[in-house]
Amino acid sequence: MKQEAKAGRTGAAGGPATLWDRTRQLASREILETALRLFTEQGYDETTIAQIAREAGVSQRTLFRYFGTKEELLGGDQDRFGRVLTETVGGQPAGTGVWEALRAGVAAVLALHESRADALERFRLLHNTASLRAGRLEKQLRFQEELLPLVEERMGTARGSADPSARAVVATAFACLDAATATWVAGEGEDDLLDLYDRCLAAVRGGS
Repeated sequence: MKQEAKAGRTGAAGGPATLWDRTRQLASREILETALRLFTEQGYDETTIAQIAREAGVSQRTLFRYFGTKEELLGGDQDRFGRVLTETVGGQPAGTGVWEALRAGVAAVLALHESRADALERFRLLHNTASLRAGRLEKQLRFQEELLPLVEERMGTARGSADPSARAVVATAFACLDAATATWVAGEGEDDLLDLYDRCLAAVRGGS
């Protein structure tokens, strides 16, 4: 897992990063690192926004300018994740199979995590914190609906038809990702997460 190639080098408009851009990026990173450390040390529910802001050296008002909710401090910008997922799947060549297109989307989203260690801590908290699981499921269902027309088109299924095939394919991909991340967390991140996803997918598709 790695940072996006342009992170820290480009501004919001796509041009070279200004001093203001870099300052915002550094402040955002400091807040995220502080939040993840506190969530890991004392639990997500037990950590307050006020504590995160205080230890990051910013006001609560400043913190909320960077992150709209407490959940964003753990999962990052979920809308960005969904955007990368749908753009990657939709951008695959016409001849690419549906499973391969979805795998490319999964790989692109996983690559957004700053490091393996950060990803492991975030997935551990997501899997082990009851208050986070409901929100994660809600976002996954939204992402599935956004992907559905892309998968229907790739499978040649009429949009809005009674054929459940495309919906089943999308749901299976997400179920395999959940199984892979749960296994990855249980194994303390020893295996390659994308390889675990491939193995989960092979199992449900009848492969070895």
